[in-house]
Amino acid sequence: MKDSQKLSALRKKAMSLPLQPGVYLMKNAAGEIIYIGKAKALRNRVSQYFGSDTGHGDKVRRMVEQVDTFSYLVADSEFEALVLECSLIKQHKPKYNILLKDDKGYRYIRVSPPPFSRITEVKQMAEDGAKYIGPFMSSYNIRQALEEVSGIYQLATCRHSFKEGKSICRPCLNAHIGRCCAPCSGKIGANAYAERVEGAIEFLTKGGTKTLSLLQQRMQDASDNLEFEKAARLRDRITAIRRLNERQKVVMSSVEEQDVIALAAGNGKGCFEVFRFIGGALQESEHFFIDQPDDLPAARAEFVRRYYTLRDRVPPQVTVDGDMEDTELLERWLTDKRGKRVHLIRPQIGEQAHLVDMCRQNAAERIAHQVGMTGRDTTALEELKTLLGLSDPPLYIECYDISHTAGENAVAGMVVFKNGRPLKSSYRRFQIKYTPGGDDYGAMREVISRRLQEYRNADNHDAGFGKKPDLILLDGGEGQVSAVKPIVESAGLTIPVFGLVKDDRHRTRAISADGGEIEIHSKRTVFTLLATIQEEVHRFAITYHRQKRRKNTVSTTLLKIPGVGPTRAKALLRQFGSVKAVGDATLEQLLLVKGMTRPAAEQILRFFAEN
Repeated sequence: MKDSQKLSALRKKAMSLPLQPGVYLMKNAAGEIIYIGKAKALRNRVSQYFGSDTGHGDKVRRMVEQVDTFSYLVADSEFEALVLECSLIKQHKPKYNILLKDDKGYRYIRVSPPPFSRITEVKQMAEDGAKYIGPFMSSYNIRQALEEVSGIYQLATCRHSFKEGKSICRPCLNAHIGRCCAPCSGKIGANAYAERVEGAIEFLTKGGTKTLSLLQQRMQDASDNLEFEKAARLRDRITAIRRLNERQKVVMSSVEEQDVIALAAGNGKGCFEVFRFIGGALQESEHFFIDQPDDLPAARAEFVRRYYTLRDRVPPQVTVDGDMEDTELLERWLTDKRGKRVHLIRPQIGEQAHLVDMCRQNAAERIAHQVGMTGRDTTALEELKTLLGLSDPPLYIECYDISHTAGENAVAGMVVFKNGRPLKSSYRRFQIKYTPGGDDYGAMREVISRRLQEYRNADNHDAGFGKKPDLILLDGGEGQVSAVKPIVESAGLTIPVFGLVKDDRHRTRAISADGGEIEIHSKRTVFTLLATIQEEVHRFAITYHRQKRRKNTVSTTLLKIPGVGPTRAKALLRQFGSVKAVGDATLEQLLLVKGMTRPAAEQILRFFAEN
């Protein structure tokens, strides 16, 4: 941590700043700019960095530790400060700002000069007389589009050179299956082929809808002129385009043009996903990884500023997945950049909310792929974080259940879920030692007290009882939660505690908190996770309880035999495995048991003969 004398000097300097909008530039000892931010009131914002660090996240603390000095620029308004901030960040690229690496590489569609033009994908434009369409972000999407359009308009995809009216080779398989008009056979002229190329270009640049209308008109004209062969070819193209459009309608939006932006965070990482809709259809998607953000509304606002600083295209609507700082300022900035009105919206229900959820799930999948989790697990933990009002997704969850029969043989089970999956190596079992039978609240208090004592005594805080859980779940309602929370608080630990409530069919119904219950049926992904956890802890606890009850029952049976005490009963079970096997044993077999005497063996035979 930076020494207090340096912090004091920086705070004193910050307190001398004006209460005006502006931009501040944090610099390290080498004079490098490591962070640029904007402020509505410079003094208030900058001084926050050099006071108490209790409200700072890890990233801010690391940045403050490196600050040697700072400078500032006063602006006439907060909007002017925002514009200035964007410009300076683009110029200096400070390490602690969200910096989006725009290195994905653009692609172009190249249309070679006639006759018999070829349509291909290339990385760069060249001055070679060809026509170029683009740029596009997704190479995969371009390849898919070219494959479809080549099939619809029956364009050649081979490397042969064609000549008007001259056969150069036998038609290939593509010609036989109707995907190529076979210019290699010499049966199609350059003008007819150029017409197909023009149709393909129009399809790629204007979209299927306009092309469809044009083809339908041309088909009707051909039919009216009794050119039935030509009309049939046009009909086949129309059918192909309609089939393609049906496939593209998997992800559609009623908003003609918009960007959907969603953030997923967890496992130390954050990921922004961007869906770009044009003509109501999903055309492109991009994703950007960042460090896990401490402040989600601030992170969303900063991402929007960085993203549209890099992009010339600004859509009329930008849809985001959560609260965001400076919404009005950003709307004004985007409107100014676009030259027309731009709306920033956060949908709650309906189609747009569904698109946001889909976008967020994709972002979660990106993180999951990097850290070895499934996207479903990441989404469930994100939903659980939001549902319970936690600051971070609970990656390490412990769940407890008490099991007994009318207060007898009381035990508890603890299961652990790490990254949304069972971590069986960390499961633990407890015998209830100090609590009277039937007192479930007291039993749970005992178990949690013993568990937290193990945490305090542990040397290694990375695994087992030495690992502090992100969340404690109890199989029970509000009473269990109220009984356990004081135990956690008295231990000086900040661990959220909630209960899992079952319905009358013993199925997970809700989450129990201090102030009541939180319904979870509408949150399908998190509901599945919590139901799985509750079923697993119940299975684990009741299995242990049955083992203990069976063992006690067995021991009680053998202890009824004269001459058989606890040590001899244990030796018999170790030798034969069950009470039934002991009863079936012969005198010779019983005498082989360690510590067994003939009188005791005879008593065992007599006992089982009589019973």
